Amino acid sequence: MSKYNRGSNIFAGFRSLGFVCNNVPHGMRYHARSKDHYVITAIGKAFHTYRVSKLAIVAVSDTHPEDITCLVADAFLAYTACKNVVRAFTLGQKVVHTYNGHTSDVHLLLPFGDHLVSIDADSNLKIWDIQSEELYLDLPFDNNIFRISALMHPATYLNKILLGSHQGGMQLWNIKSNKLLYTFQNLDSPITVIKQSPAVDVVAVGLANGKIILLNIKYDETIVTFTQDWGPVTDIAFRTDGNPIMVTGSTAGHLAIWNLEERRLQAQMRDVHAGAVAAVSFLTSEPILVTNGGDNTLKVWIFDQPDGSGRILRLRKGHSAPPTSIKYYGKMGKNILSAGQDGTLKSFSMVHDKHNKDLGVAAYDKAPGKKKDSKKGWKHMRPITCFAAETSRESDWDGIAACHQGTSMVTTWNYQKSNMGKHKIKHDRFKGVPGVQATVRAVDISSCGNFLAVGWSTGDADQYNIQSGIHRGTYGDPKAHNGAIRGLAINGLNQVVITGSADCQLKFWHFKKKNLLQSLEFSLPISQLLLHRESSMLAVVTDDFTIHVVDADLKRVVRRFSGHHNRVTDLAFSQDARWLITSSMDCTVRTWDLPTAKLIDCFLVDEAVTSVTLSPTNDFLATSHVDDLGIYLWSNKTLYSHVSIRPLPDDYVPTLISLPGTSAEKGQATGVDVEGGDEKMEEDDEEEEKEEEELMEFKSPDQIGEELITLSLLPNSRWQSLTHLDLIKKRNKPKQPPKAPKAAPFFLPTVAGLTPKFIASSDEQTDKPSSHVLNLSNMEMKSDLCVLLEKGASPEHYDAVLKFLKTMSPSRIDMEFRSLDPVGGGSVLAMRQFISFLHHSLTTGRDYELIQAYLALFLKLHGAMIARESDLAEELSSLAQIQESSWLRIQRHFDQSLCLVKYLKSAKI
Repeated sequence: MSKYNRGSNIFAGFRSLGFVCNNVPHGMRYHARSKDHYVITAIGKAFHTYRVSKLAIVAVSDTHPEDITCLVADAFLAYTACKNVVRAFTLGQKVVHTYNGHTSDVHLLLPFGDHLVSIDADSNLKIWDIQSEELYLDLPFDNNIFRISALMHPATYLNKILLGSHQGGMQLWNIKSNKLLYTFQNLDSPITVIKQSPAVDVVAVGLANGKIILLNIKYDETIVTFTQDWGPVTDIAFRTDGNPIMVTGSTAGHLAIWNLEERRLQAQMRDVHAGAVAAVSFLTSEPILVTNGGDNTLKVWIFDQPDGSGRILRLRKGHSAPPTSIKYYGKMGKNILSAGQDGTLKSFSMVHDKHNKDLGVAAYDKAPGKKKDSKKGWKHMRPITCFAAETSRESDWDGIAACHQGTSMVTTWNYQKSNMGKHKIKHDRFKGVPGVQATVRAVDISSCGNFLAVGWSTGDADQYNIQSGIHRGTYGDPKAHNGAIRGLAINGLNQVVITGSADCQLKFWHFKKKNLLQSLEFSLPISQLLLHRESSMLAVVTDDFTIHVVDADLKRVVRRFSGHHNRVTDLAFSQDARWLITSSMDCTVRTWDLPTAKLIDCFLVDEAVTSVTLSPTNDFLATSHVDDLGIYLWSNKTLYSHVSIRPLPDDYVPTLISLPGTSAEKGQATGVDVEGGDEKMEEDDEEEEKEEEELMEFKSPDQIGEELITLSLLPNSRWQSLTHLDLIKKRNKPKQPPKAPKAAPFFLPTVAGLTPKFIASSDEQTDKPSSHVLNLSNMEMKSDLCVLLEKGASPEHYDAVLKFLKTMSPSRIDMEFRSLDPVGGGSVLAMRQFISFLHHSLTTGRDYELIQAYLALFLKLHGAMIARESDLAEELSSLAQIQESSWLRIQRHFDQSLCLVKYLKSAKI
């Protein structure tokens, strides 16, 4: 195994898109202060919180160790069951309570005042004290006699819970005294759900045989029985706005609306979800119903139809089957087009979920421009296998063309109108001819947005006008290839069409004349190809998993990359065509550097990547995976930090990387980081007050310097020109001799300097008699700066030196620095003290730009002298380390701020 194995050097997990919910029933909560309802949905190892009023996402949790099996909420906390562990969340950010004790998976939860009831697959009922996490009651049941399948607390029944079993029996328990109060009559069918009705003592019991029984638990009497013909009852909900309506869900995805006063079926809502309805919930005192299902769809219905049924009010939907192909749409890199195995084409926004689009489901008999829900009974087409998109004429006509699995028809789509387009393209040679099994294998749209090239499994290649759908010509006579066409591309100038086939041929065709220009022979069949139009670099994949890079202008192979051990699934070029990113069924994603012809990055994921695309701005890599509904984003680390890119060795072993969660990655966390919910909103005011107090807390320059740096606030002319004084003097050299200045009045003598000052008279000096003894210290040639430096090495002396330098002009500073050299009257001690002064100043982080200017001038004047003195060279080496650490301390903040400013300039929300 290689010693170089590590995670990805270039890409880091950012977040995932396309997840809404799964088949775990949602949880509901009402926030009294904001007077709004919130719905919580599980998405596997995490959960989302949505505000029902706008169906806007409020919070996203971090991942759990395993998938969430149960989810409930009360007025203060949200509870999740993951395997045999139950967790409670508050503030929407962290786990505050963990309840361990179950030996099997927990599948039922019920908040009950200050306690939490949990039931596992072995029918062990445990009651926990929520705050202390202590086990209050442990009540085991025998699965062979009473396997618990439903749980409810009857309204007004103090300390009592109602249990339903798979055997069809129900029991009423007092959890305070731990007594069985009553055993109800057996219903002869497994109980799937028990719900409280608006009437006291009346509950609705849903059975696996499709029956719904309204039962008076006070007298154990059946009030009324309904039966739905769609299989087991998955959930029950009652309207509380004054209408006697009950809604039941089924495993077939239908809803039944029952009128309780008239005791009849009032209406049906079919195909609410593509699969079982996981949960239904009415909002308090409103005709609003919330449903979720395993089709990754969350819907809000309003009941205002004449027949008593509901219509869709709000919708949040992702793919119900894994994506097959993804591509960035547009030059800004803010939207990702995704085609799924569910037959739909969707657009996911990287900015906000409110910009997501659903372009609908492909259907044979759908009228042009019709929305997907405007007509029932369409004959749906098979899933999209590949598609091409062009934005240049998207406002005029369709700009997306798609191939469908096992069909000979190309469909067009309109992004702006968010629907299926006008044309279904199929060549006349395949119409009504028996024995011809032609399928579309490749499509491409010209950069002008006018033409569409199509490649077929029969080896034919055709050109169409995408505006009118008219056939414009055929490549080859009679066929372009003898084998199936597996790849097709149009160059950026509409001059050449490139086709790759299973007959091992790569052919270049004249775009207008349709004649063959040149052909390249490969040793194995071509499986796919990708063209980078700006650079004319063409990536060709052969069946031996080798990637060949062909210069489309010179029409010859310029690079070969090998290393994948299974089928290559997709390719992506970087914006400047320096990188080629490939994904494979061997679960690796590799990045190849074209100039050096080397592998520079490789990482391993749990699930094989089916499609990969890199944004036009190179900031994010998007991947889709086998048996996964989401699209995962990976940020390009080279854009916001220094990354040393080096070729990887031949024995490199990639490291397994976990897929990012639905929230932006902040590193590995043990708990769940949720950013919403009632508890957070209740604490918002306190958090804001704390933040204001932190912002208002005063920090001295010394404290700021410890964390960041401070500036001197001196004019730029005082430090920017220090290293360019020679050039400035030469540029400002007078052309004529200077004129004598006007004499100042005799009674106003002044002292020359940066700030002219008048000489103040001193009576003390005039009164003192002058000494006739010669003071030899006055004859020394040491400068003022040298004298200050030699006085001491304490922080007080360094502050005096800095204060002295701040008062001088650039030319005076230059003169003082020159005088530090022993030849100029200074000393080695003074130079050592000055280096120590710079060391102290960089450590404190104060007057950063001024110290940098002083350091630059000092090295310019005395670099040769320092190189000769070993003591000074050692001091300077230590100073270099402090200089580097002080810069690295703020470089990360600079890069982050520049990245944020660049994003805000380019973002169009």
